[in-house]
Amino acid sequence: MGVGRALWLALATIGSLCGAARVHAQVAPSAAEIQAYGPLHGAAHRGDLPILFTTLATKPPIDARDGYGRTALHVATFASQREAIKLLAAAGADLGALEHDRYDAVTIAAVADDEETLALLLSLGASAKLTTSRYDGTALIAAAHLGHDGVVRQLIAAGAPLNHVNNLHWTAVIEAVVLGDGGPRHQATLRALVDAGADLALTDRGGRTALQLARSRGLKEMARILEAAAKR
Repeated sequence: MGVGRALWLALATIGSLCGAARVHAQVAPSAAEIQAYGPLHGAAHRGDLPILFTTLATKPPIDARDGYGRTALHVATFASQREAIKLLAAAGADLGALEHDRYDAVTIAAVADDEETLALLLSLGASAKLTTSRYDGTALIAAAHLGHDGVVRQLIAAGAPLNHVNNLHWTAVIEAVVLGDGGPRHQATLRALVDAGADLALTDRGGRTALQLARSRGLKEMARILEAAAKR
């Protein structure tokens, strides 16, 4: 598991800077679930294209759910099985399906920092605009939170809503500042959002802008990026 994904999972139960209730991050299939999968989900997880092709030829319910509401597409995305994703999409899988915690395949790939799988999903017609997760967020907010700058740039190019406000009252810009580490990737994330025209006047529930939050956290470079943007 990468550092970014571990950070996302660690912060999934934040008691919160805004007094938010306990919330959940993505739940990948467990070893026990994988072992119990039938042909569709099992082949999607393994990337077993012959079995998947044969199974799809029988016209199964392609968006059938496992116990956590994951479709075969979700499972293939968690496992970065891109060829399986192509087969499922060609067979009519719902690219915007949400599992029990309201994550779609695009947000799963975004959180995993899986740029190649994300690019594939977007090329197949998956949307970067969905409201996802128990945070009522977006894939862009999740990626900004984690400093996945390449993912952020892809999502911006795909029309992700720049100024969506989640139920913590945070935008992608604010999450990059509040939950970021201030390092190079979060700086690059912030620059991408600023260059795309994100609204820097939006505030958190306490009425603080991203610039005020960056200053309060001592994130000097991120504050400089925001200060420079304010002078344009």
